[in-house]
Amino acid sequence: MARAITEMPTRRNPVQQPQIEHEQPYPRRRTHKFLVPEVIFGVGSLAEVGNVLRRIGVTRPLLVTDPGVRAAGWVDRAIPHLEERCLEVAIWDGVSSNPKDFEIVRGLERFNEWGGDALLAIGGGSCIDAAKAIAILSTNGGTILDYEGVDRITRAIPPMVMVPSTGGTGADVSQFCVISDTSRRLKVTIGGRALVPDVSITDPYLLTTMSQEISAYTALDALVHAIEAYVSNGADFLSDVHAIAAMRGISRHLLASLEDPYDLGAKEGIARASLQAGLAFSNALLGATHAISHQIGGFLDLHHGLLNAILLPHVIRFNGATHPFRYLDVAEAIGIVVDPSDPRCVVDLLAERIQLMAAEVGVPSGLSAVGVRVEHIARFAENALHDAYITTNPRPLTANDVRDICIAAL
Repeated sequence: MARAITEMPTRRNPVQQPQIEHEQPYPRRRTHKFLVPEVIFGVGSLAEVGNVLRRIGVTRPLLVTDPGVRAAGWVDRAIPHLEERCLEVAIWDGVSSNPKDFEIVRGLERFNEWGGDALLAIGGGSCIDAAKAIAILSTNGGTILDYEGVDRITRAIPPMVMVPSTGGTGADVSQFCVISDTSRRLKVTIGGRALVPDVSITDPYLLTTMSQEISAYTALDALVHAIEAYVSNGADFLSDVHAIAAMRGISRHLLASLEDPYDLGAKEGIARASLQAGLAFSNALLGATHAISHQIGGFLDLHHGLLNAILLPHVIRFNGATHPFRYLDVAEAIGIVVDPSDPRCVVDLLAERIQLMAAEVGVPSGLSAVGVRVEHIARFAENALHDAYITTNPRPLTANDVRDICIAAL
């Protein structure tokens, strides 16, 4: 019989293990983080809303919406799906197109009266931002303006489920909300991981009831999200994938989605692009276009996507003068033949293409057409430098730079 081996053989030439020099710290490079909620996407997915709320332990949500969404019938369509899961729901529809600080106070009062345990938003970015703001105050107290900036929310907030009805804001997946400060007449950005919703439900069918104007403005808003996220100082390989996909999707589906509001293929393409642009900017942040448009929108109560579309070409030219190379990928994604040997020329072509796209869907050619006057610009320039998104713009800005951009955009 073979003899049992009772000892392991000794290696004659053992491999030498590398010694770690504990005295010398290993090099630390950038750490990448990517925040994302649970995402449910597809035509007909509004029917999942009751199951989702039950699954995360909700029994008494406050449904935040606006009069236009209610009139379109989407709240009425959602209610049976809530009732079949034995959920009790209260509805608050006191949100305007740019949610204001005093509206949040009223929404919080409704939430507390109802004894709500979660926020459900069905609507555009204004409804979703308002729901986030109510959630903040319900457990953290104070006024919503106390939370301007990043990571000022210290206590856990109620669960949030978001159902977007427009194709552009990305608020349903982002870690930000934007509220109008009515005393200072500007918009404040509030950010932090606490504001990433628990679940985002995107049903492209909801996009079929938008007006052509809102459809155009929100889709262009998503395009701006994607472009600013891609060139942002905070961009990384995770956000880049979503940003480029969003640019391609909007370029492909924008006109078709406007020509036939019931073209579900085109609406699904826009909804997908909006979702991906939201994932990109939530993690990479944005830039000067948003920092400036927040000031103008808060002062004149104008549509956010409209202002972004007017401003973006001028911000591209400003950034591209010193940081042109990321814009080559942007240009290629929206269908421009790129000559990498002449990046400044590509930047100019890109800015012109964005202006042409905006004009094609009815966006005015300049800020003066929407009520901006030269005497307003100094105010916008000063306030834009304090916006959270100015920090990730690829090129640093001074107040004079912001003034020049606004004057060029007049």
